[in-house]
Formats: sequence, C-alpha cells, structure tokens
Amino acid sequence: MKLQAFSQLTDSFSGTKKMPVLFTSHGNPMEALSDLNATPFFSSLGQVSKSIRDEYTINAVLVVSAHWLTRGTYVNASPKPATIHDYRGFPKEFYEIQYPAPGSPEFAKEVTTLIPAVKQTTEWGLDHGSWPVLRHLFPQADVPVFQMSIDYHQSAQYHFDLGRQLKSLRNKGVLMIGSGAVVHNLRAASERFFKGDMTPYGWEKEFDEWVKTQLDKKDITKLIHYEKAKLGLLAAPTPDHYVPMLYSLALMDDDETIEHTFEELLPAFSNRGFRIG
Repeated sequence: MKLQAFSQLTDSFSGTKKMPVLFTSHGNPMEALSDLNATPFFSSLGQVSKSIRDEYTINAVLVVSAHWLTRGTYVNASPKPATIHDYRGFPKEFYEIQYPAPGSPEFAKEVTTLIPAVKQTTEWGLDHGSWPVLRHLFPQADVPVFQMSIDYHQSAQYHFDLGRQLKSLRNKGVLMIGSGAVVHNLRAASERFFKGDMTPYGWEKEFDEWVKTQLDKKDITKLIHYEKAKLGLLAAPTPDHYVPMLYSLALMDDDETIEHTFEELLPAFSNRGFRIG
C-alpha cells in the first residue's frame, strides 16, 4: 500500500471518540498459562477490556512494552506480528502459546509520520510484555496490535516528550497501553522467589504509594525524575519497566483524571495499573 493510501485510511478514522489510555503490569511468564481471568490481576484486565469495548470502537492497539529495548525508536509494521517467547528456562508449553492478532501497518506508518525519528521494522512482534496482557484484554485476538520500542539510551524526559507526540492517535481509535511495572527489581525479587517466599520487603509499598500520590496530584515532573525520590533507584534500578508508565502519562490531557484499576505488591514488584480518560 502506498503512502497516500495509508494516509487516507488513517484519516478516515479521524474524529472518533477519544480513546482512553492504559498502564498495566504484564505479570510474569509463570502466569501465562493461567486460564483467562483466573487471577485477580488478569481478571482486572478483563473488566477493563469489557468497559472499553462496550463504549468505544477500537481500530488498533499500540503497546509500549518494557521488553522491546533498542538503540533508537522503532515501530513494528508487520501485518502478522509473531508471538515472541522472550524468556528462558520454562517448560515446553510456555513456548507454544500463540496470540495470532493481526498487525496494523497503517497505524505503524502513522507513527513514523507523526515522529519521523521513529523507524519501521518487521523484525519484532508481540513480546511477553505485550501478549499476556492482550490475551486477557482481547482473548479472541480480533483487534489489530503493534508495538513501539523503547530507546534504552534515552532519558525519562525524552520518553515522555516523545509520547506526547502520539496524542492525536487517541482520536483515531487507537488504544495505547504502557506495559511495565512501577516497582521492578529483578535481583531483589529473585532472592525471595527462589526460596518460595512471596512476602514483600516493605519498601515496595512505600514507593508504590509515592507513585500513586504523584499520580493523584498529577505531578508528572516528580514522576519523570523518579530517581530523586527516596526509593526510586531501589524500586526501579533500570528504567525499562518504569518508562512505559511515562508514555501513558504523556498522552493525558489536562482535564483528564487517572483511575486506579488494580493494586498488588509482590517481592520487589508492583502490579499497579491505571486508566486515563
């Protein structure tokens, strides 16, 4: 399809009701085989999905996942994105899960039109920061989905500013999802998980509640500079899982509110989720 045809197609979606924005954890691969909506976390995603599909027509879903880290920013333009099993050491059945949703090359192209620095690729698909969430939001895999990568070498402010340039997609029926975790310290988590101890340390709650307070106040500046917070670098020693939240917040208009959709703490993890709009 030529550029003009792409433009005409996405322009035909303009003027639709402004889509909400989501931020969510994606759980962990051990939950990937659970029955749909079997756990409280995944059940909450099913409830969010129903409320959105009852009210909106979704033309595509754009996911910013903590598990696609690149140098430079890329958007996946594959018409049939692969299901990526980007983890190791799990039983065979964890590598047989498929999420056969169609891609959205037309909206991937729209992203590169809005932000020329973003480049298209077909060398990625739907990773485990994406398909476990989508599997519970849209279990029929009947909504076109594509991902945008995170330039790991850029600052939190850069990611927030880049996200703001995508706001017009909300008016074209694109549901945008940041998939990461407010608290994600893999080393600290491993120390307890491998011992079968699921008791949080305590500092997860303090930082998670600090984030919730800033969200309620819409103090985006403090959230961007999270490393200055008391427990910022303990809760998020690497930016990969925190940054997707900034993409979601970048899409918020001044008159919109943040609805907390789920709260759960595990050792060195937070499953906090929220909805904007």
